[in-house]
Amino acid sequence: MTRPEPTPPSPVAAALSSPLTIVLAGGLILGLAMGMRHVQGLFLLPITMERGWTREAFGFALAVQNLFWGAGQPIAGMIADRYGSGRVVAGGLVLYAAGLVGMTQATTSTGFLLSAGICIGLAMSCTTFGVVYAALSRMISVDRRGWALGLAGAFGGLGQFLLVPGVQAVIGNFGWAATLVAMAATLLIALPLALPLRERRSPSLPPSPSAPLMQAGEGSKAEPPAAVPEQSMGAAIRQALGHRGFWLLNIGFLACGFQLAFIATHMPAYLVDNGLQARHAVAALALIALTNIGGTYACGLLGNYVPRHKALSAIYLLRTAAIALFLLVPLSPLSVYVFAAAMGLLWLGTVPLTNGLVSKVFGTRYVGTLFGFVFLGHQLGSFLGVWLGGYLFDRTGSYELVWLGAIGVGLGAALLHWPIDDRPVAASGAVPAAA
Repeated sequence: MTRPEPTPPSPVAAALSSPLTIVLAGGLILGLAMGMRHVQGLFLLPITMERGWTREAFGFALAVQNLFWGAGQPIAGMIADRYGSGRVVAGGLVLYAAGLVGMTQATTSTGFLLSAGICIGLAMSCTTFGVVYAALSRMISVDRRGWALGLAGAFGGLGQFLLVPGVQAVIGNFGWAATLVAMAATLLIALPLALPLRERRSPSLPPSPSAPLMQAGEGSKAEPPAAVPEQSMGAAIRQALGHRGFWLLNIGFLACGFQLAFIATHMPAYLVDNGLQARHAVAALALIALTNIGGTYACGLLGNYVPRHKALSAIYLLRTAAIALFLLVPLSPLSVYVFAAAMGLLWLGTVPLTNGLVSKVFGTRYVGTLFGFVFLGHQLGSFLGVWLGGYLFDRTGSYELVWLGAIGVGLGAALLHWPIDDRPVAASGAVPAAA
């Protein structure tokens, strides 16, 4: 008896499963989630002035947001690794919208902490790098992974660029509360973008090690084995925790979070405090986002040609040099724009490189979980950067100590990433194979 021919997928199903659609959907989700985080510094002055709160109160809420983003990332990664990323992303978009609306209803700093801090922090753990990049790493063939991660990251930068002037315009015309409601509605409209990221996962049966990855083109290369075939999630976590490079990534990634979160949240107020107009701050954030598009895409591709840990060391060193020069030269609109352009080129390029490094060393089966643990280090740095910015300003009247701290942690990260062993663990023998 001849076996019946398999039913070909419908045009809609074929379109949703194409590599380009998957990458674009992931990139647009990143653009919305990261863009709405990127503009939160624009709300600092209007919210604190209307509510009568200190900058430390506002900064502490966003610091807690970063902390819950990091703490929730391993959990979101575990759920996505087991049940697929699409469901996690959809739930995160709804939670993100609820948090934005909650910010408008918060009349106390505690209510603001619950909405802007805890709710949005957990939502971001479901809608950003750990979940989206994990899906792309599994659904796109290994020879196209650098392209996929870089392009998705570039769309994330594009979202940040477009949201900065748009959000500032809406704040100016309709107020900060109406702007937050409009942002929440946009996230709910974007829910269908989670559909291409659905993965056929089984909570009890891991995929066969011989199953091919989704092909993104002819001549795709096979993924080199990087873990024991039937390795459990617990064994993968123990294996990573026993790897020296995993800890170096965690500690080094703290510097990235410290620098970026401090600049994105406090630089608008820093520029206004030093005599520049608010439009210069808006232009600086927009320029960071614009140059980040090309920078993230280039860094994603760079991981295909240069050892990722060495590329990360170079990025941290260049970013730290840019901060030091910014503090040394007289402050002017020109110096702000040059600094913003330089930082933008180096802004989120660390993320596809770090994710790609985790995938290469430990494989893609539990990359969402393992990158989640690495990202926790990033968010600890973000917590410190945002909170210390407000805390030290309220007590010293200056951001100088935090700028110097950003230089120090950047130099430390450059030194920590250089000696990382990037060989797959099964090949390097650095970690014993789990039974």
